[in-house]
Amino acid sequence: MPGRPTGESRAGEAPHGAFYGRRKGKALRKGQQDLIATLLPRLRLPEAGPVEPERLFGPLPDRAPVILEIGFGGGEHLAAEARARPEARLIGCEPFVNGMAKLLATIDREGLSNIRLWDGDALALLPRLAEASLDVVYLLYPDPWPKRRQRKRRFLSDDTLAAFARVLRPGGELRFATDIDDYAGWALARALRSPALAWTAERPDDWRRPWPGWPGTRYEAKAEAEGRRPSYLTFRRT
Repeated sequence: MPGRPTGESRAGEAPHGAFYGRRKGKALRKGQQDLIATLLPRLRLPEAGPVEPERLFGPLPDRAPVILEIGFGGGEHLAAEARARPEARLIGCEPFVNGMAKLLATIDREGLSNIRLWDGDALALLPRLAEASLDVVYLLYPDPWPKRRQRKRRFLSDDTLAAFARVLRPGGELRFATDIDDYAGWALARALRSPALAWTAERPDDWRRPWPGWPGTRYEAKAEAEGRRPSYLTFRRT
């Protein structure tokens, strides 16, 4: 899907492991290439074996939330979370090289130390995450694959919802944002039939309001400027 970035950048991964979307856009600048070559290996999750937060970050402070964001685009939201919540430990997944390079530049410039990264397929990572190890999972503006024949490519599915439920702690939250009404309905229908997830909305307008402290993203601003109103869905692990 040319011109659409991954996650918030609009790429996707197939339910059975075939990756859909771009891995790379325009050529990286020299400084970006250097960060991919030197900083990313220091922050990258291990290639194999179980992924446990304590092994990634060392002993966790009391009440330190562990947060996963899948498809972070240029990393604006992930970096904002790292700044606002220095006690948090964050894992960001993004296969799009240009988006990864943007976040690495921010991490390097600001000295953010509470982020670890995965530049491969998120579907390959989810089974490796320890059970009940995460407090929040963000899936922000994934590719909607709007054509009916493409919908099997949508990242959010019954299988991924089951995977999210496995890695979330009781009371943990899956936070999903989209500017496509059809995808919001798709997500809600599947989450409501999950026995392990409960939709948290109590009032009709809850799903139109972003989460507390929400910084917004560049993609979101563009969607709103084009007349598309975002939906923010929160599902709590029961």
